[in-house]
Amino acid sequence: MITLEGVAKSYDLGASKLTALKGVSLSIKRGEFVTIMGPSGSGKSTLLHILGILDTPSSGSYRLEEYDITTLSDTALSRIRNKHFGFVFQSFNLFPEFNALENVEMPLLYAGAGKAARRDRARQLLDEMGLGERMFHYPNMLSGGEQQRVAIARALANNPTLILADEPTGNLPSDKGEEIMQILEELNRNDVTIVMVTHDPELGKRGRKTVHLHDGSIESIEERGNGAA
Repeated sequence: MITLEGVAKSYDLGASKLTALKGVSLSIKRGEFVTIMGPSGSGKSTLLHILGILDTPSSGSYRLEEYDITTLSDTALSRIRNKHFGFVFQSFNLFPEFNALENVEMPLLYAGAGKAARRDRARQLLDEMGLGERMFHYPNMLSGGEQQRVAIARALANNPTLILADEPTGNLPSDKGEEIMQILEELNRNDVTIVMVTHDPELGKRGRKTVHLHDGSIESIEERGNGAA
């Protein structure tokens, strides 16, 4: 599904340069559950952002299926992100001025879906997340776990083939974090590819593949067969 070869990423900081990734080569197969681990500053979030085409490599290649994404226009990249990828972040990233239903509708709006189709799909997803009675609540009226379930529903709006999650349980108590993990694992059992950044070793083991980063390089890759998913 995804192949990175020799991917590096540097940021200019005035007189100095910060190198976040150094020659990362990685293959992610369709249907895998991949966890990315490493100490603070190891490049975990940078790698996730590059995988999600939220950032571009300074060098190296990124192939998504048969496409070399480094050759595509910004418009084409935006279309791929919205149609094929779903994003879940530690801080939820919900629009505070929109209720849960409207938040879930946003990717569908960008995809050009009609109002009735957007509303029906958003209602369906929120029902599946157990939030049918909370869909008209605004983010500040929802618990952290509920906000993260809204964020997952939003990520699923366009039936993505890949979910990228950056510390999705990081701001949640352990019981609510476990609920989120079970949702992600169920999605993976239904053939959605999951790539998740986590600092928690126990959560890291729940992927079928764990990529360990250190100082911007891959230190090791653990394979667990079918793992928890």
